Parts: sequence; structure tokens; C-alpha cells
Amino acid sequence: MTPNDAPEFAVVITCYNEERSIEEFHARLRKTLDSLEGSSEIVMVNDGSADETWSRLIQLHAKDPQLTVVDVFRNAGQAAAISAGIQEVRGRHFVFMDSDLQLDPEDLPLLVAAFRKGNDVVNGIRRERRDPLRRRVPSFFANVILRGVAGVPFTDFGCSFQVMRGELVRAHGFGPYKPFNNVLVTRSAGRFAQIPVSHHERPYGESGWTTLALWRYLMDNVVLYSQGLFQFFSFVAVLVAALTLVRIFLPGSVLGDVTNGLILNALLLASASILAVVAFVGEYVLRTFSVHARAPFYIVRERRPATSRPTPSRQAGDG
Repeated sequence: MTPNDAPEFAVVITCYNEERSIEEFHARLRKTLDSLEGSSEIVMVNDGSADETWSRLIQLHAKDPQLTVVDVFRNAGQAAAISAGIQEVRGRHFVFMDSDLQLDPEDLPLLVAAFRKGNDVVNGIRRERRDPLRRRVPSFFANVILRGVAGVPFTDFGCSFQVMRGELVRAHGFGPYKPFNNVLVTRSAGRFAQIPVSHHERPYGESGWTTLALWRYLMDNVVLYSQGLFQFFSFVAVLVAALTLVRIFLPGSVLGDVTNGLILNALLLASASILAVVAFVGEYVLRTFSVHARAPFYIVRERRPATSRPTPSRQAGDG
């Protein structure tokens, strides 16, 4: 439970190879937070960067007494880095954002205003997305699938700009053994909103969100909400079996004549479906093993907490 004098918002920022952007990002974020009504804290997590990101964060920590910085041993991925940040906060509610300057910290007041109207989760939608086509196309299909399996009508699950009610985030117990999952939190929310935000080309380096990383993120959620998929595969299996029986026992029927090619295609589809089910079962087995093995998704190398507490909020709403 957070103390009564806790800041209204804890801003958790993940950083991966951002040595050239981190200082500008921090300055813009600090200026934006200072202009907001209410108090806040910043936690910046270095996700095993291979450049000088951690050195830059140490320098920023020396200048900003309300900044907490965390370093993890290796690149564990954005979800794990967010979990590491969640463990360090005192704030009542959460703001999540990347530090790569593709999103504008200046848009934060738009999300906060929507949150203070009573929404539990506020998610950004990237307007005129500036990512290359090789990222936008897989992301489009991932969003379609996630809307179906999770039952959440969000347009842009991949947008890392979010404001979330603290009770929802903390209830899921995210930490070293359970990485943060924005779909899981959003699915638990009663009220949510989507706010268009600006989006820019990445000015430095390359994104850690490769096609493989996007596929893993999609599979994490498909496996999590796969009950409907297994029901679908069961329906396909029953349908194929019924068509096969008709073809065997009624060879002279009209249906038998028109299903020659259909049966072969259906059997091929059934084989693919079986392979998919086996893959899902294998994924479940591996995840169950990981839970029992208690292997952490990240390990903190070093943490430097804030040296002063945020000024108590003036008239900030409780959201």
C-alpha cells in the first residue's frame, strides 16, 4: 500500500541504447511534469544497454533529486524493464513511456486529463505512425488478433504511452517472475480511453521491437487468452470429421461428388490445426516449467533511489 503522501503519478521509463536521446527526453519530461497539477516521480530503467545509457542516467540522477534510476544485468525486454521500474515506485498511479523520442512527453497532459475523468486505463494511439512498413504491417495484424483474443477494443496495443490506475497494476503482482503485460491490465479495467498522440521517426539507433519481439509479445497474449482458440480448433476438427464420414458412407451422394477436393484441403487444414494445437500445448508446458523453475526474467545490477521526495500535490484529482 502506498503512503498518504505518495505522489499522484509514478512515471516509469524504459531505456535501451538511448545515450543520444536520454538527456533531451528527460529535460522535456521534467518540464512537462512540472507544468502538471499534482506531484510525480520518475523511475528510469536501463534495460541492459550496450552503449553509455547507464552513465547518462547516473549523470541525470545527480542533477535531478526526484529521479530514481535502475540498471538490469542484460537486455530483458521492455516488459521486464517496466516490471523492474514498478518495484521502485511510490506513486499511486502509473505512467509508462519509452525514451526514444518517437513519442512527445508534451502529450502527457492529454492522457492525464482523460485519466482524471474517471478512466482506469488511458492508452495512446500513434497518429500518422512513422515506423517503416515492415513494422506497421505485422503490428496491424497483431492488433487485430489481440482485439479478438483479449476482447479489448484498443486500436494500438503497441503504443507504449499509457496511464494506468495503480490498484490495477499492483493487483497483478508484476515483478522478476511475472513481466508486465499491458493487455492483461487493460482487460481488467472497467473504464478506458484512447487518446491520439504524436509520433515521429526514431532519431537515433534502432528499435528493440523487431518482428521476432512482436511475435513473442503476440504469443504471450494469445497463450494467455487461448480458450477461444482451442474451442475454434475443436470446431474445425469436428467439422472435418463430419465431412470425412459423409464422404465414406455416402459416396454416391451429391455431397460426395463435390467434396473430393474439399476433403483433401480439409485434411490439410486439420493437419495444420493439429500442429498449431501441439505448439500451443508445448508453449503451456514450457511456461509451466518456467514458473516452477522460478527463473527471474530480469535481475537488478544497481539502483539509485531519488534523494528527495516530490512536493505534495496542490489540488490534483485522484483519477
